Amino acid sequence: MTNQVLDAIMERADEIRALGPSNERLGRLDDQAAKALRDTGVIRMLQPAVHGGLEVHPREFAETVMGIAALDGSTGWVAGIVGVHPWEMAFADPRVQQEVWGEDQDTWIASPYAPMGVARPVDGGYVFNGRWQFSSGTDHCDWIFLGGMLGDAGGGMVQPPVPLHLILPRPDYEIVEDSWDVVGLRGTGSKDIVVKDAFVPDHRVIPFAKVVDGSAPREAGLANPLYHVPFSCAFPLGITAAVIGVCEGALAHHLDYQRTRVQITGTRIKDDPYVLYAIGEAAAEIQASRVALLDNVCRMYDAVAAGREVSFAERAAGRRTQTRAAWRAVRAVDEIVARSGGNAMRMDNPIQRFWRDAHTGLAHAIHVPGSVFHVSALTELGIEPPPGPMRSMI
Repeated sequence: MTNQVLDAIMERADEIRALGPSNERLGRLDDQAAKALRDTGVIRMLQPAVHGGLEVHPREFAETVMGIAALDGSTGWVAGIVGVHPWEMAFADPRVQQEVWGEDQDTWIASPYAPMGVARPVDGGYVFNGRWQFSSGTDHCDWIFLGGMLGDAGGGMVQPPVPLHLILPRPDYEIVEDSWDVVGLRGTGSKDIVVKDAFVPDHRVIPFAKVVDGSAPREAGLANPLYHVPFSCAFPLGITAAVIGVCEGALAHHLDYQRTRVQITGTRIKDDPYVLYAIGEAAAEIQASRVALLDNVCRMYDAVAAGREVSFAERAAGRRTQTRAAWRAVRAVDEIVARSGGNAMRMDNPIQRFWRDAHTGLAHAIHVPGSVFHVSALTELGIEPPPGPMRSMI
């Protein structure tokens, strides 16, 4: 089946690729890069059809994010992060969906989901306060998902903690300028967000527990299996797809650079069996990462399409696959960059930018392997993993 969005992106490949340095200089996506994503419909791929969305298979979304990130890491990252938010908005109260998309179906929604705020219950909703980091693509978004904890009357958190996802319009939060000065993915504009005493009505709040356990899409009456893929598969999908796409882009630039390069010894790269071996191995590792991530989401989709609930052990194995795919691809890039010579580190050589972007993407919390591998190993042994943080993103 033809991926029409990816085809449209490829028609603008030269444009997106050329905007990479501009994105980096601006510290956010160039308006022209954001327009390319809007024009091609990337951010509407997982959006409900009733609001102009395409409701594509999640594999198609991941392939598109990879294709964009191979052209420019920051543009691909924003596509992957912002592009998954309409998936969760499909679970939300129809009133907030209408508020977000009623006048413009190309309205973008930012995040982050980290529960860095406290929502104090009041009549009709909550008073919300907090500060968040890493709001990717936020300059081009008019609404935001923010993670928070349910508070008590005094403003402290209730115990045990109750995490929430709260949805706010642009006037209700502040984007902190000059809060995104980093080594890689500079063009994502992943700035800090501040909320001070914002009122959030009940209909703009989603209990995170219902997102994780899959009851939110069931209660919303959503029929498309897309919306029943576990959150712990769908949420990391765009992030890891972007990292793998960046690695594919690094490989492409490396090949282009090495094709005619002559080493200081006078040996042409095409005659150096050691470098050629490294190139072949890296290409295989990056391809394996791509296949693993796509196969993983297809397995999850096929399970829910068949009406079967995805077990905790399957979700743990899926997170293990997703996390390992990112690490495998970035380590492969390290092997080829180490053989690119000193000139690859010049700022006018795109290899170094893709290398920096890959490592910055790997640093995302969703790629931390420790607890994921721990929990998946316990489930493989048939041992019930402990409750709490070790289960939180599985």
